[in-house]
Amino acid sequence: MTYWSWETFMDAFPIILAGLKITLGLTVVSYALALIVGFVWLVLESTPFRPFNFIIYWIREFIRSTPPIVQIFFLYFAWPMVPYIGTSFTPFVAAMLALGIHFSTYISEVYRSGIESVDKGQWEASTALNFSTRDKWTKIVLPQALPPTIPMLGNYLIILFKEVPLAATIGVVGILSLARSYGAQTWSYIEPLTIVAILFLLLSYPSALLIRKLENKMNRRFEKKQKKVKVVE
Repeated sequence: MTYWSWETFMDAFPIILAGLKITLGLTVVSYALALIVGFVWLVLESTPFRPFNFIIYWIREFIRSTPPIVQIFFLYFAWPMVPYIGTSFTPFVAAMLALGIHFSTYISEVYRSGIESVDKGQWEASTALNFSTRDKWTKIVLPQALPPTIPMLGNYLIILFKEVPLAATIGVVGILSLARSYGAQTWSYIEPLTIVAILFLLLSYPSALLIRKLENKMNRRFEKKQKKVKVVE
């Protein structure tokens, strides 16, 4: 029976910490991809051609309803076997594409909710003032639509960060992969896996507190805005 060993803990800590750069890097690039592709989903579903919108909607729903681990496996193992268009990806790129595209389906809904939160009168006012499409979006819509989405976007960043260890299943050498490797070599798993849990806690919990603070701030700003509207009325 193996018991807790602080010596093993201290020995494993710097080894596992070396993989934090890969874990954080995969989180950042996957999230950046999700932000971009999320906007693409929104644009594609806004086209006036209804059959095309229907196809895009169900593609997005299929991706959102499928587990990320299945998508990671598909891109890494199955996609290279697809005739004509299949190509091989490195483990890092396969994980980045799978996680980024998966979370983009959720982020597109965040964008949509932010845009729909803009009062109808603002759209009508920008049209009455003869604003161009670019000015309407950059000066009227986006400044009002983006702030309410910040807390939700932050929450998805934290969730994505906690899904990144799935990439270890295809060989991405992050903190979980190094912890498993250390445990296999020393037959001591409790210390390295505890280190992984501590690192995720130290990084995700403060981020969650910051997101909660931003959410409360946005709620207070929204309440003040509503009070001003009532006073004017």
